[in-house]
Amino acid sequence: MFAPLQSHVGKQIIDHYKIDTSKTDSILLYSNENGLSIKSTAALKIAKQLGFPRSFMAIFFIVPPVMRNWVYDYIAKNRYKWYGKKEACMIPTPDLKEKFLN
Repeated sequence: MFAPLQSHVGKQIIDHYKIDTSKTDSILLYSNENGLSIKSTAALKIAKQLGFPRSFMAIFFIVPPVMRNWVYDYIAKNRYKWYGKKEACMIPTPDLKEKFLN
């Protein structure tokens, strides 16, 4: 499930882990079992759950986090230049809305 960082759940996680949101502009993955993951670790854990071929990306866990996060930051910095940016946010379908905690 998803939750915006500005939501009640998002704020609880930020407060609990003392995350400085002015310095962390990244994906956060939280689970009760595994705690908090950020940046490349979060992205790879998510990819691992998506099924083949995306799950194959988990092989990059062998790369040290410092190097993975450098690549993650580089992609994040350039994603709009490479893939473009939408003029407006999409309106979520009822099925998609069910995946949000908010």
